[in-house]
Amino acid sequence: MAEDLTILREASKEEKYQSIIPQIKALIEGETDLIANLANVCAALKEQFNWFWVGFYFIKDEELVLGPFQGPVACTRIKKGKGVCGASWQQEKILVVPNVDEFPGHIACASASKSEIVLPVYIHGKIIGVLDVDSEYLAHFDGVDANYLNEIIKLIDA
Repeated sequence: MAEDLTILREASKEEKYQSIIPQIKALIEGETDLIANLANVCAALKEQFNWFWVGFYFIKDEELVLGPFQGPVACTRIKKGKGVCGASWQQEKILVVPNVDEFPGHIACASASKSEIVLPVYIHGKIIGVLDVDSEYLAHFDGVDANYLNEIIKLIDA
């Protein structure tokens, strides 16, 4: 449970991921409800990293539809290929965007968002949606985030 998380405040990004990943694994292990698990993943990541926004979008009828998240209100529906989330879904690849204002077709769900990372989410080899993380700082995300967030995504499909 959230009150049982050990949150590292004074640590490197890698140390924070290395600390939170086993805790996320323990949170979702044995729970079969996907929504409950994704909600806890969002909460754990928000607590550890204090990002501006972290959440999931699900593919429904050729759109991404908002799922569990932590942060301010968000765009509810995103078309395939639109914005960073739609592009990640269409390309089925991780996108790291240092400055969202420079991303062609960026959807400004919140003007405070400055950088973003989006990862496709797979269940049994099929893409079901994306994990979207926004920061109010430019160039906040990098390969370290991509690697560790991808590791967390794989826990969901375990």
